[in-house]
Amino acid sequence: MLFQFSSHSGLLLPFVLWGLVLAGHLLVKAWRFGTLPDGLLALLLLLNVLPVAQWMLGYAGWYDSHDGYSTTMFYVPWQPWLLWGPAFYLYFRSLTNQEFTLRKHWRHLLPGLVLVGLYAGAAGYDLVWSRALHGQALPYHYGTKGEAANLLDYLSGPANWLGYALMLGYGLATLRLFRRYRRYLDDNFSDTARLRFRGLRDLLVAALLGLVLWLSFDVVNRAIGPLGYGDYWYAYFANGALIYFLSIVGLQANFAAITPLRFEPEAEEAPPLAGASGAGATAVAAPAPAQALTAELAATLVPASAEAAVAKAPFEVPTTPPGESPEAPAPVAKVAAPAATLAPELHPWRDKLLALMADDQPWLEPELTLAELAYRLRTNTSLLSHVINTGCGQNFNDFVNSYRVAEAERKLQDPRLAHYSLVGIALESGFNSKSTFNRVFKKLTGRTPGEVARPKS
Repeated sequence: MLFQFSSHSGLLLPFVLWGLVLAGHLLVKAWRFGTLPDGLLALLLLLNVLPVAQWMLGYAGWYDSHDGYSTTMFYVPWQPWLLWGPAFYLYFRSLTNQEFTLRKHWRHLLPGLVLVGLYAGAAGYDLVWSRALHGQALPYHYGTKGEAANLLDYLSGPANWLGYALMLGYGLATLRLFRRYRRYLDDNFSDTARLRFRGLRDLLVAALLGLVLWLSFDVVNRAIGPLGYGDYWYAYFANGALIYFLSIVGLQANFAAITPLRFEPEAEEAPPLAGASGAGATAVAAPAPAQALTAELAATLVPASAEAAVAKAPFEVPTTPPGESPEAPAPVAKVAAPAATLAPELHPWRDKLLALMADDQPWLEPELTLAELAYRLRTNTSLLSHVINTGCGQNFNDFVNSYRVAEAERKLQDPRLAHYSLVGIALESGFNSKSTFNRVFKKLTGRTPGEVARPKS
């Protein structure tokens, strides 16, 4: 295989090899296990590898060999920008919803697929029809480039600019989805740190900044004067670094996505599910107003035993002076009083929820979800989310974490636990990590755990 090593080709080679190896591994995994995120991550890697590979092979002598290597350079869509934006959007959708399929969304890839089809058609016409079947020599670039490939050169400029526009449009759309996805996490999960995919958001921002870099090169090339291959090389090197970035955050995101996620932005404004009585109902991020639930409907959902349920969670966090042992064995959270907008027929559900939180203490489970809590209450996630949001004035994440913070404050003031580290207090209070503990504690109390006065052991 022809490959002329130089500083320009050699420095790009590791990016290309790593991207190809990892993309191949992900494609095999996607085929064996049917994991769509792995397949789309492999596609994203290949889309980043292609332009870097073009510049690497160019510096490795493929354009100047005037043989089959040169021919290859003219019939591969090395600049697949039309696919990058849609592919990243679909990848994010597949990560955040395990039920997501391409069946209804493949049209997002249509512009890029048309470009790939044009290159395939050009190769078929020039190399098969004209050269192989009719024996005609290829007329361009020392007999290595045909008529159809030459016509594609006129389309490359407009196709690239359209690709830049799609990258910008889909990038901004995906960033908006990130914000809605964070609300979905807060409404359905008590521990969201692993599922926020911050690395992917940072990658998308980096890609959009890279888009600005590409546009700057094109503007300079057109307005000031033609740039040389060496000038463009730095942009391709930066694109190669993006391959490593994508590999790291993509693998982390794919691993985190084993948690069942059902983020459906199209259903975000749907009303609460009526009549369901199990945790199998789909979680909805933004329930409709309480007026949508009639008294007759709520009566069918409220169990008879709930009418007599009494909230057992007080509304203030007790404090115990240092040196004294607290008498209350369980923490109490700052739960908001019933909001005026909560329908009266839903108050028993609020009482039953608070009783469950006080008696069973499910908040001690780090991975507690809205669906699991709804299952214990024998209701659906939409109604429970509505009760928490409207009846307690919090989203699910803050609601559960308020109990954990109250428990942590109690333990921090307990002289019997003075020998516990902050990590130990966090784990004993239902938190999954010290970083989450510090962030949530600061958010809900305005101070860090280390600022809480603790009794001496």
